[in-house]
Amino acid sequence: MTEPPAWAHEKPHVAAADPAWAVRGAELCARLAVVLEQWLVDRVEHVGSTAVPGLAAKPVVDVMASVTDVDVVVASAGSALAADGWAYVPPSLDVASPWRRFFVLPDANGEHRVAHLHVLPAGHPRWQAQLTFRDALRADPAVSAEYAALKRRLTTETTDREAYTAGKTDFVTQVLARHGVVLPVE
Repeated sequence: MTEPPAWAHEKPHVAAADPAWAVRGAELCARLAVVLEQWLVDRVEHVGSTAVPGLAAKPVVDVMASVTDVDVVVASAGSALAADGWAYVPPSLDVASPWRRFFVLPDANGEHRVAHLHVLPAGHPRWQAQLTFRDALRADPAVSAEYAALKRRLTTETTDREAYTAGKTDFVTQVLARHGVVLPVE
């Protein structure tokens, strides 16, 4: 049995905002739009905290793609994504999010996550939720600051990535509800 890569158990940490994240997000979106072109329904979007100027974040750029069929993308574009350095995380290891297919782009040493690719089926409610949350943070510096404080607190309370993510759920749900978005229970 092979050992999981170092990035699989990387502890969450929050870094000061970095303008380079926006540049990296745009580069990844452009490259992935080419690789995934024949399956894209919407586009590739830079989401998550690194997509919000001035927001402290885990230094991992999250991008998402809306596609016709997530499993066809894995089967048909998986080798092209792997050639670009992306590591596929199968649904059996991504049990909290069965609605997506997930890829991680590690650094050159394979120790740290540099980016995440969330491949979503077209029309899935998570697509609009991600965009709504990102845009709400961009539009309201007070909400963005509150979110940054929550994330910093969570990194002092847990070293587990899943627990860190779960700790943000209530905040995200409340922000989405204020913008008329309610996520289905999955």
